Amino acid sequence: MATTSAYAAAAGGEAAARRTLLRPRPPPPRLAFLSRTPARGASISLPTGIHRAAAAAEGRTGMGVGSEEEGPAWVELEPIGSDEQLDRALAAAQQRGAPIVLLWTASWCRKCIYLKPKLEKLAAEYYPRILFYCVDVNAVPQKLVNRAGVTKMPSIQTWSDSQKQGEVIGGHKSWLVIDDVRKMIEQEE
Repeated sequence: MATTSAYAAAAGGEAAARRTLLRPRPPPPRLAFLSRTPARGASISLPTGIHRAAAAAEGRTGMGVGSEEEGPAWVELEPIGSDEQLDRALAAAQQRGAPIVLLWTASWCRKCIYLKPKLEKLAAEYYPRILFYCVDVNAVPQKLVNRAGVTKMPSIQTWSDSQKQGEVIGGHKSWLVIDDVRKMIEQEE
């Protein structure tokens, strides 16, 4: 007959109890969506360009009889990646007789990342009179950065008649930068 000490029996009982306590539990109901696998085609993709948030949320196009056409909620900043693209944008602006706004950013710049959506909303206020563009300094030739005189990021510049007319360096709170950009645009118009 095998004998076991009381200590060994108690330790075995505790281990069994501990095993039942350490079993993985299902997530609480409010977090259950985290354990589910995503449905097929559940990814989100947004079209580039003008975004009409209110109309899309309500499922309408704004083309109904008697409905007022609302402006876009935000306008995606068109990227510029070369001297030629900048020259084309400046030439088109000169033909329209309106300035353009350039946002000079870097992919590693945290303030640039925070500021860009706010400038997209500001661009919606001035669309289509004034067009906003975005230039990533790491993706363009250095001579283009030198041509614009960019030394700090984020830099927001207004250009008209192929010349830089004004500049705001965005190193402080984004709402202050947006106010400064708005004042700079109003001076140009």
